[in-house]
Amino acid sequence: MSDDVANSVGSVAPGHYGVAGTGVTLAEIAIGNALNVQGDPDSARFLAEVQQRFDITLPLAPNTTTCDAMWTALWLGPTSWLLVAEANSLPPSPHGEFSGQRDALNAVGGALFDVCASRVALAVGGIHAGSVLAESCPLDLHPRAFPAGRCAQSMLGRVNALLYKHGETSTFRLMVARSFARDVWRTLCVSAAQYGYDVLAPSAPRQR
Repeated sequence: MSDDVANSVGSVAPGHYGVAGTGVTLAEIAIGNALNVQGDPDSARFLAEVQQRFDITLPLAPNTTTCDAMWTALWLGPTSWLLVAEANSLPPSPHGEFSGQRDALNAVGGALFDVCASRVALAVGGIHAGSVLAESCPLDLHPRAFPAGRCAQSMLGRVNALLYKHGETSTFRLMVARSFARDVWRTLCVSAAQYGYDVLAPSAPRQR
């Protein structure tokens, strides 16, 4: 995303915005990789191949996630998952690695698609993070309804968004289509201004 007018609500420049005090933090998260995995959850060969290739177990319960030191796997549907690696957790990829992963999953009846370029990830944290999101998202984001390990596809304003809880903290991750990221950022900033919010410096992509 490009910067807005400096020192105004909606700016991506690091700093404090809105009222005094900080109840919210906002940041863009650099994505190292994002892969859509598709396959039959009843196929032991498919699940084993994903485990071997990415060292992570796919979540089989609806709207749940699994994670390790590198990947977060999010349930999107009965036969579809999203694997996300933030840039600071992903080592450089050997040349041709994606092709090998795709061919291996194809061989067991699955499919793999690189969707990294199509999405932007944002982090919303702080004690009022849930309240900020609730102003434009219909989901119940209270910890008892949306604990760590949950994910859901919903709307943020008029934009489709994928939300998931980042660990046991109050931080949420959002993934939205790159073409709508600026609009979503502005919506979050306007909602957060009443609590006071800090824009954090974006995480730097690692050289691949």
